[in-house]
Amino acid sequence: MDRLSVTTLNQLDAAGFAAALEGIFEGSPWVVQAAAGRRPFADRAALLAACAAVVGAADRGQQLALIRAHPDLAGRAALAGTLTRESAGEQASAGLDRLDPAEFARFHALNQAYRERFAFPFVICVRRQTKQSILAAFEQRLTHDAADEIATALAEIVAIADIRLAERIAP
Repeated sequence: MDRLSVTTLNQLDAAGFAAALEGIFEGSPWVVQAAAGRRPFADRAALLAACAAVVGAADRGQQLALIRAHPDLAGRAALAGTLTRESAGEQASAGLDRLDPAEFARFHALNQAYRERFAFPFVICVRRQTKQSILAAFEQRLTHDAADEIATALAEIVAIADIRLAERIAP
């Protein structure tokens, strides 16, 4: 797929803008829809900053819904083959689609512990990680309080969006 220029993106109507950026924020089209009203963007970084500002200004319920829209790492959706194209590619990039039984059991246990503690899935920008660093981050982040972990998860979501935007929008 050819990447769009920021100029072209700025010229799209609201529906076209939303369609061009579908999937940038997992299951949460409201982020790019709200950012559309902040056009024109000078570049991809300005678009990302506008989206990050939308996320930061959202109420706690919207932020939690955004976090909860993400799948567990190597979880049920991955096993069932129901991950979004973006999530499937991201998890594969870190080898999470090729776990041995012990690794799978470890991810499953950590996903469960994390969800029990925070009531949302563990979110990390897996394209910037390895299996080992993801497992270490799981362990470390389980010690966070809820407010710190929400902030961390939202920052990771913006990092994921940055990579997804780079795949769709020309520099």
